[in-house]
Amino acid sequence: MKTERIEIVVIEDEEDILELIEYHLNKAGYDAIGFLSTENVEQFLEEENPALMIVDRNLPNIEGSKFVLQMRELGYNTPVIFLTAKDKDSDIEEGFERGADDYITKPFKPKELILRVEALLRRSGTMMSEKIKHRDLTLNIQKRQLFVGEQALELTNLEFKLLYTFIKNPNQALDRDYLRDEVWGDDSSKFNEKTINVTINRLKKKIDPLGEKEYFVPVWGVGYKLV
Repeated sequence: MKTERIEIVVIEDEEDILELIEYHLNKAGYDAIGFLSTENVEQFLEEENPALMIVDRNLPNIEGSKFVLQMRELGYNTPVIFLTAKDKDSDIEEGFERGADDYITKPFKPKELILRVEALLRRSGTMMSEKIKHRDLTLNIQKRQLFVGEQALELTNLEFKLLYTFIKNPNQALDRDYLRDEVWGDDSSKFNEKTINVTINRLKKKIDPLGEKEYFVPVWGVGYKLV
């Protein structure tokens, strides 16, 4: 699984807005590469392969949608979000006709921008940090991080795989054979009947040290389920 951060190009001629967009993208885990004009962007695209471009339309030298149209004609198919003050229906139609994949008008909400970025990356087959949640547990699959509420916890590779398997199958009784195959896989030679119990107990102590939340429930004669 790839672990490098995804590059997103931002072309915005107002420096304060550019810095705001870069800040929120970086905070969300992306690598934002900012440009105050389209100058040098084509050269950058020749050398790099960003996952997405966020482009203002009111740019110096060339209007943003015309630049995107030129890039499309040259064969660049990088997904594009226009982020612009041009908000007339005709402007939006023109933006999509010239190669936009999404269109956001200013003033904009940073949270909405990030959600639209994530949605577009999913549609284009590139997703940065797949997160799955159960109750107050959040797993970032790519970064292999666990958060219990706002608290980050370190897990071993085995503990992470075990918790991931349960979160993918919430409220389902998972038997020992299934867990052995999913979690231990090729290392199942190291596996015995007590292995799951020991690993689950260790995991429970990490994510619920006071034993108040009862994430795992034993299912008699089967195994465990995450509730």
